[in-house]
Parts: sequence; structure tokens; C-alpha cells
Amino acid sequence: MLDLGTAAPDFSLPDVTSGETISLASFAPEKALLVMFICAHCPFVKHIEQELARIGRDYHDQPLGIVAISANSLQTHPQDGPEQLKIQAQQFGFSFAYCFDETQATAKAYTAACTPDFFVFDGERQLVYRGQLDSSRPSNGMAVTGTDLRAALDSTLTGQPVSTEQKPSIGCNIKWTPGNEPAYFGVA
Repeated sequence: MLDLGTAAPDFSLPDVTSGETISLASFAPEKALLVMFICAHCPFVKHIEQELARIGRDYHDQPLGIVAISANSLQTHPQDGPEQLKIQAQQFGFSFAYCFDETQATAKAYTAACTPDFFVFDGERQLVYRGQLDSSRPSNGMAVTGTDLRAALDSTLTGQPVSTEQKPSIGCNIKWTPGNEPAYFGVA
């Protein structure tokens, strides 16, 4: 997992809904930033899509930038291509940028491991949270509330410290292009 206090890695990716290029500079520097690694096909993401849309709406007027990124390989998972991501964003009313990381360089820079995976940075772009949305899973019967992520966002936005007791995300591994697997997965 990326160490707390790490500076947000820069990126420059196309937004599948608008066609605009999105980067760290797209977000006002004094705003906190939520970076989410998601995709269209993963059952763990499908389980929380409505909550992701709610978070986008609930924090719309807050000093928070939000970006979702999909980095799954088109070679192995064409169902996570830009057109399918755009359909997903429209279907659920995502109010945040949804970018496609074709080279997977951004996912590697963030040490993203699965979908979903969440990273919260404060207004100085220092990592304050990396972990799960909440304890719900597609098969455990728990309600999707966003409790863990919302607590981190609320603490960050009110200038309070975020608990360092953070549970890692659980989901489907990012689908790396064959031969492009990151070293942090034990593959050179």
C-alpha cells in the first residue's frame, strides 16, 4: 500500500465522458482529492456503483475533487474499454471525471491493486487515506454505506486527522496487460 503522507502522483488521462484530459492540475490545489480505481465489469464495483454516485452528489459542493480511473487491460478485458466506462458513468449518473489509464502507468504510480481501490489526499496533496469504501461485499449481506471512505473524507474536509487504522480494499485484481505487471506484485 502507498505510504500515508506520500504526495499524489501526477497523471494525465482522458475522461471517457467529456473527452477532456484530466490531471492533478485539473483540481484546485486547496481542494482535497479522492482518486478511485474502478472498472465496469468487476462484481465488487457493481456492488457499490450507486454509493459511488451518491458520494459524487453528496460531496459536490465540498472542497473536494473526485476522479475515477479504470486501468484494466483492453487485451484481456475489452468490456472495460472507454465506451463501456462511459455507459457505466451515464447509467449511474457519475458526476466526477472517469478516466481510462490505457498504459496502466497511473495505476502503478498509485500502487493500485484492485477494483475498487480508494486514495484520499488532503489539500496539500498528501495521502491521508488508502483503503476500503466500507465492510460490505457482494456476498456478505452488509449494507453499502461508504462508512470508511466517508469518515476519511469528512475528517480531511474538516481539517481533522484521519485515523491511521485503515483496512485495505478488497475486490478484483487490476487486469494488467500481460508483461506489464507491476513490481509490487512480485513480478519484475
